Amino acid sequence: MSKDGSHKHDVKRTRLRADRERRGIPHEQADEAATEEPRQDNPQQDDAPAELAPTSLSKGSRSMDDPIPDNIIELRSAAFTDHTLIPNRFAHDGDNASPPLQWTPPPEGTEELVLVCEDRDAPDGTFVHWVATGISPEVNELPEGKLPDGVTQGRNSWGGTGWDGPAPPVGDDPHRYFFRLYAVDEPLGLGADATADQVHDAVRGHKLAAGTLVGLFGR
Repeated sequence: MSKDGSHKHDVKRTRLRADRERRGIPHEQADEAATEEPRQDNPQQDDAPAELAPTSLSKGSRSMDDPIPDNIIELRSAAFTDHTLIPNRFAHDGDNASPPLQWTPPPEGTEELVLVCEDRDAPDGTFVHWVATGISPEVNELPEGKLPDGVTQGRNSWGGTGWDGPAPPVGDDPHRYFFRLYAVDEPLGLGADATADQVHDAVRGHKLAAGTLVGLFGR
């Protein structure tokens, strides 16, 4: 039985939504139907966790082991919507372009925005695809394939810096890629070699708000 927030539930919902959109059902109706059908097939149990815990603590990153702030930033992309498939041009075997991201204004007092993208379904634990720090609180988007002035990109689990796109094992169910944007109350001063773990450590105790966007990709 798949539960809301589980990998199987997310994959099933994504496939149902894609099927309905192919049949010409408007996006909002397709999203609502795709969310409701798995719940009808597998009703939520009373003792089910309200929020999915991290899948693992890995060599790649400690990932989402921090609480979500009360203030939420709406993080979105013009290339895909939340819990839908990431287009192939952003994949490691595609054009490997970083996806465009947009977000709502952070709260007053924000000194810096930082971004991490992680695959939480990787076979060896969380795999880091993107670390970007030093994003000005005046900035509200990252264009496709490029970054605004002043943004510093950290290390990913491929061993390089900047964005390196999805490349899950062939035949796996689509993996989930969590894009996480943090608003913090002081400049973090992280350099080009910063890792996702260093970002998670640095923002702890300084988060004013956060936003999450999940994309799926399979081969």
